[in-house]
Amino acid sequence: MAVSVEIPKEYGYVVLVVVVYAFMNMWMGIQVGKARRKYKVPYPTMYVTETENKDAKLFNCVQRGHQNSIEFMAVFFTTLLVGGVQHPCIAAGLGALYTVARFFYFKLYSKGNPDSRLKPVGLSFLALFGLMICSASFGIQMIIKDVL
Repeated sequence: MAVSVEIPKEYGYVVLVVVVYAFMNMWMGIQVGKARRKYKVPYPTMYVTETENKDAKLFNCVQRGHQNSIEFMAVFFTTLLVGGVQHPCIAAGLGALYTVARFFYFKLYSKGNPDSRLKPVGLSFLALFGLMICSASFGIQMIIKDVL
């Protein structure tokens, strides 16, 4: 049995959050490139050790901040885009919160103190959890639409 889904006009906010996050991810990548030049870490080296480079921790923190954001990007985009179909304003708000939290996560992590990233990452997980609930709600609604 097919289910038709109508995309509300407010879904545009969801799309804009995706675009903003994509730009932020590109900005993070540029910051990694700048850190490579500053700390003299050649491509394709992903991480360096203290024996290879005295600034290893500083570079690795910038690299890791970006890498961790990439690792969560698929889950973020999927839950944002799926949950946003039924709950576009809530999903866009949670997506914006996630994006801001990830910005501060990266900025604080990039300063070379890994522990400083913990508060923003907690906020981003809270937003991600809310997006998972929005997505689950949409899935449940599709299944029970004709039952009730």
